[in-house]
Amino acid sequence: MSYENILNPIILRELAQNWIKEDLPGFDYQALVAHDLVVKARILCKSPGVLAGIPFVNAIFRELDCTPVWQCPEGQYLTPAPIYVVAFVSGKARDILLAERVALNVLARCSGVATQARAVKQSVDSVGWKGTIAGTRKTTPGFRLVEKYGLLVGGVATHRHDLSAMVMIKDNHVVISGGVGPAIRDVRRSRDFSVKVEVECRDVEEAREAARLGADILMLDNFDPQVLDEAVSELKANHTGILIEASGGITANNVQEFAREGVDIISLGALVQGYPAVDYSMKVLPQK
Repeated sequence: MSYENILNPIILRELAQNWIKEDLPGFDYQALVAHDLVVKARILCKSPGVLAGIPFVNAIFRELDCTPVWQCPEGQYLTPAPIYVVAFVSGKARDILLAERVALNVLARCSGVATQARAVKQSVDSVGWKGTIAGTRKTTPGFRLVEKYGLLVGGVATHRHDLSAMVMIKDNHVVISGGVGPAIRDVRRSRDFSVKVEVECRDVEEAREAARLGADILMLDNFDPQVLDEAVSELKANHTGILIEASGGITANNVQEFAREGVDIISLGALVQGYPAVDYSMKVLPQK
């Protein structure tokens, strides 16, 4: 499935422009070598992973009047042996070289997120869990849209994009308000009917109170899997329709321990923190 159309084209263009400007704030001395010769280059994948980030790479090349032609669809798992040609790019040599590192950096990182996300999804699928794997807001400042997009390509949920998406009452809000009850009452004063309320719960008692006061989602944070089981059974029995999210301390290595009956969502900051990048390079084809 292609997700390109969900991206704002104006935002895409702004991101591409800012990335290019960051990499070349002054003179491009390398252009003295490249000139205006029209060339063709190949983008090569050199390590296994899910191809992701095509719309962002297209936006980068578009700003520099270069044309990429992709040889495989976004979302395909690439298995280089030892390399895999993912795209051809044509344009002026100076422009292709100006775009090269920026495009490869974005492609490598977005593909890394997608690869990690798919691996975690496959891990919980293998034990028959039917819930939702999601990312978190623990993203790279200025790079959030790319990382959230990588999650989608990898087959998991993005969770909320920013502070205005959903109402999330966290532990610090509870401390400031003096308790879960006052915090929920405060946000309900201006809560729109279309916005869900999620409460981060540090123990079962907080979860009970949040559920009783009408929270839509309970985030059971840093619960031991056994305690999580007991809490989920009680909360689901007493509050029909409530969603339960397990979070905190969950990694790709232990995610299966939290894939329990009654847990609807498992969120992992690890999906966009410390993910291994997929290795790409670009090679200009010899001129005839």
